Amino acid sequence: MASTASPAGPVPERAGLVLVALILVAAVANLNLAVANVALPSIGAHFDSSQTTLDLIAVGYSLGLACSVLWLGALGDRYGRKMMLVWGTVLAIPMSLLAAYAPSDVVLFIARLGGGLSAGMAYPTTLALITALWAPGAARTRSIALWSGIGGAIAALGPLLSGLLLEHFWWGSVFLLTLPLAVVAIYLAWRYVPAHVNEGTEPVDNLGGVLSLVLVGALILAINFAPVPNAHTLAIVLAIVAVIALVLFYLRQRRAENPLYDLEVAARPTFWVAACAGIIVFGSLMGAMFVGQQFLQNVLGYSTLDAGLAILPAAFCMVLVAPRSAKIVDARGARFTLLFGYVFVLLGFLAMLLLWKDGISYWKVGLAYAFVGVGVGLAGTPASHSLTGSVPVHRVGMASGTADLQRDLGGAIMQSIFGALLTAGYAAAAGTLISSSGSNITQSTQAELTKSFSSAADTASRYPPSVQDKIVAGAKTAFLQGDQWAYTAGIIAVLLGAVIVWFCFPKMTREKELLDEYHAEDVAQPAPA
Repeated sequence: MASTASPAGPVPERAGLVLVALILVAAVANLNLAVANVALPSIGAHFDSSQTTLDLIAVGYSLGLACSVLWLGALGDRYGRKMMLVWGTVLAIPMSLLAAYAPSDVVLFIARLGGGLSAGMAYPTTLALITALWAPGAARTRSIALWSGIGGAIAALGPLLSGLLLEHFWWGSVFLLTLPLAVVAIYLAWRYVPAHVNEGTEPVDNLGGVLSLVLVGALILAINFAPVPNAHTLAIVLAIVAVIALVLFYLRQRRAENPLYDLEVAARPTFWVAACAGIIVFGSLMGAMFVGQQFLQNVLGYSTLDAGLAILPAAFCMVLVAPRSAKIVDARGARFTLLFGYVFVLLGFLAMLLLWKDGISYWKVGLAYAFVGVGVGLAGTPASHSLTGSVPVHRVGMASGTADLQRDLGGAIMQSIFGALLTAGYAAAAGTLISSSGSNITQSTQAELTKSFSSAADTASRYPPSVQDKIVAGAKTAFLQGDQWAYTAGIIAVLLGAVIVWFCFPKMTREKELLDEYHAEDVAQPAPA
């Protein structure tokens, strides 16, 4: 047998409750992904963390997810998606507790990494189950749109809820936010989600899974350590490891009887272009929130609650636009919808680059976030829909893993790039300001002032008010230079993604023809036993 039982109709029994359960499981992962951003200034002040350490804490959850989604998605295809769904959500609870009560920033990073790995069990399974339970058609597209839009909106709401907690509790309280949601999600998933639907029986390519983990992990860590002055050798070694792992992974997938990642399927233009497009779109959202939260608190002086409220336009626009995105996909095709979304993401980064200065009014902040929210709401559905429509149903773990990889690898890479540029830009500007000031500053004090904004603010607190004001003003100036570098990188990434979609993604008529051809091929060639 190639796969186990199939659903009887185009939608599962109790479809509404099943979809709610899957969205709530995804919500646990999405919230955990976002809650750290608003707490970064508080975490930095508590542990006196460097900007690089803060970057790693921010990216740790995405790193764990990105490393594991392909491998764990394949394990779910083979051994049971419902089991992976439930156990992944269960394991999120101790990881959240460890993060909340971490005694050091290193332990906090490890907890975030472990939380990402646990989410790697549950999160890819949500989209895989939507694809396995809903037959191709409008109902599946709407379900994916709700999954994508609500998931993205919940991620955007994370900073608001975190900010509310930080107004009254300690920095670790933000990591407890998902615990009640996780309990409800576990019950609904266990009670209503069907087990063993369209699951394969072929063995899992575990060696390929290990190589994919090493590849993604080494790549993301190399990006994070690249701007650290004393870590260049480590960054180079990690980059070499990533390249070697990439080559070995490619060779393994070419030769494996049951590859973890079917390169023939991945070569389909509706698959690989959608995957690249999603990496940039979802990475843009996570990168914008990552830098934006620090900008709002460090430069504009927003409270944690106000900084969380500032993101509401992004969440509102994603929820509003995502269901309409499904209709646009049906009417105009995925290519048009992706490009339409890219226009708004580009407008968002342009607004950040040109309008986000010290002392600005809130409308300039809200406008940028609204643009990004509309763009992600538009582009998220076609990116995920094209992936799942391009693979055989018994390999939807590969599609769902790639769809999750869009978010997680995109978020990890964009946050890492943004963080590296922010770190480098801040350190360069701070060093220039210190040199031009003519002040006699010890080497250790200079290291503290150039380490991060939080460290500079902590150092300033040890001086008289007049000196404090000068140090903080200089730190704000340095931060603003670093975030300009980050937003420019975002603009370049979006333009690159738009070029790839424009030239490589098929137009609507050809897209439908290809998807029909792929479906016919996959039906004619059953999964290997």
